[in-house]
Amino acid sequence: MASVTNFNPHGVFLPLFLVLAATATATTRPYPFLPRPRVGYYGSACWNVESIVRSVVQSNYFTNPANAPGILRMHFHDCFVRGCDGSILLDGPDSEKTAIPNQSLRGFNVIEEAKTQLEIACPLTVSCADILALAARDFVVLTGGPWWPVPLGRLDGRVSLASNVDLPEPTDSVAVQKQRFAAKYLNTQDLVVLAAGHTIGTVGCGVFRDRFFNYKNTGSPDPTINPNFVPQIQSQCPLNGNAATRVTLDLGSEGQFDTSYLNNLRFGRGVLESDQFLWNDPETRSIVERLLGLRFPFLPSGPEFARSMSKMSLTEVKTGLDGEIRSVCSAIN
Repeated sequence: MASVTNFNPHGVFLPLFLVLAATATATTRPYPFLPRPRVGYYGSACWNVESIVRSVVQSNYFTNPANAPGILRMHFHDCFVRGCDGSILLDGPDSEKTAIPNQSLRGFNVIEEAKTQLEIACPLTVSCADILALAARDFVVLTGGPWWPVPLGRLDGRVSLASNVDLPEPTDSVAVQKQRFAAKYLNTQDLVVLAAGHTIGTVGCGVFRDRFFNYKNTGSPDPTINPNFVPQIQSQCPLNGNAATRVTLDLGSEGQFDTSYLNNLRFGRGVLESDQFLWNDPETRSIVERLLGLRFPFLPSGPEFARSMSKMSLTEVKTGLDGEIRSVCSAIN
């Protein structure tokens, strides 16, 4: 477990020029009175925004470490539906929260707690979308992952519809995954690097259990799974067990941000079929090998994850008249 002192000074620092390069690919609508997101956006208007969010994240991490993968997943789900605009946080009978893939999300209370404190320190200044982006980074750091400067200045979206939720599926082929990521201006390397965030993730048994018992109605497990891995998962997710029971995606290194998840794919120990495909496909396999230091040129996994996270966090952000600053994250003003 990483200590709280592992933030900026002791984490892996992503150089500002890489953030600016990622920013250049963001899909935002220019607006003359509100610059696109940038590092240090709030300045004196809310000089302690990052320390306030970090303090809330730390207390909630030590109370419940499961908040780390929960918030990271929430940020991903937010960015992949109408961009990184905090729309995942809105309540409503047909909001994004109600979509099946989002019903198991956790950590909404963390974002709301940070928002409450920020409304006291600097009212109607910091967006919920920015809070979520900061919280995702800070939770990653607490699990031993990299630190990176988060560009700020997103606005909160006003639309949140379950019907808009179309997220990557656990059975997606590499070709489908590439299409989904390309639609968000993320390339194949970003796909593999961001999937590596599963190193701290968990998944409900109902999402993948058929793969370990009755793959494609064959009555047998997926033949690409390591035979020694099958009974291990079957014992945690019995055929008639609770579909909501959660299993770590990185057995042997649960809750720690490292390359163990990627290494498991080498040996057929990927829980999700979509993850295992990343090793079976030649193009994505070469990226996994570079992240593991098995193929030249090497890709340092920490800085690469930081770069791709910063890039993703700028997906279709709302600026100018496209959004607002909410006073509470669960409702539009």
